[in-house]
Amino acid sequence: MKIYDFKVPKRDGSELDLKTLEGKVILVVNTATGCGFTPQYEGLETLYEKYHETGLEILDFPCDQFGHQAPGTDEEIHTFCTGKYKTKFDQLKKIEVNGDKAEPIFSFLKGAIPEEEVRGMKNKLAMGAIDKMVPKAAKEKGYIRWNFTKFLISRTGEPAFRYAPTTNPLEFEDDIKKLLGVN
Repeated sequence: MKIYDFKVPKRDGSELDLKTLEGKVILVVNTATGCGFTPQYEGLETLYEKYHETGLEILDFPCDQFGHQAPGTDEEIHTFCTGKYKTKFDQLKKIEVNGDKAEPIFSFLKGAIPEEEVRGMKNKLAMGAIDKMVPKAAKEKGYIRWNFTKFLISRTGEPAFRYAPTTNPLEFEDDIKKLLGVN
């Protein structure tokens, strides 16, 4: 199975067939507008502006499962992102990433890469705090622990990397360049 086998809900109610992204490097992220990690939108937009022309796509899925940090409608979230962070990549429909109502693409990604690498002591301490707030996160294999968990997909549609919520998007720019085949 590859990411191209999925269709995902767009904020306008239609579906995005991921087959239309075949051959692209895709960054999938669950986001929230009221999270301590929300400023990561700046890094996401920087990467998008730098690498979109060479094949990077960002799939931004707002998610309200963690501390009700993504309140509002899909349109309100989109207005916030484009207004505050000047994002040019689109926000999709608000979804769930864990549990019985998890969006199928996230079930696939969690199964493909069940653990994220947490780099650096500061990030490890922050993830430890998250695990205390969400005890199930530390116990259930593949569980998405918080907003801004990121999955990087290769041009062949296979999940290549999973990054912790604490990982700033600019920290894995080299991984993106490698998958894009650019210097």
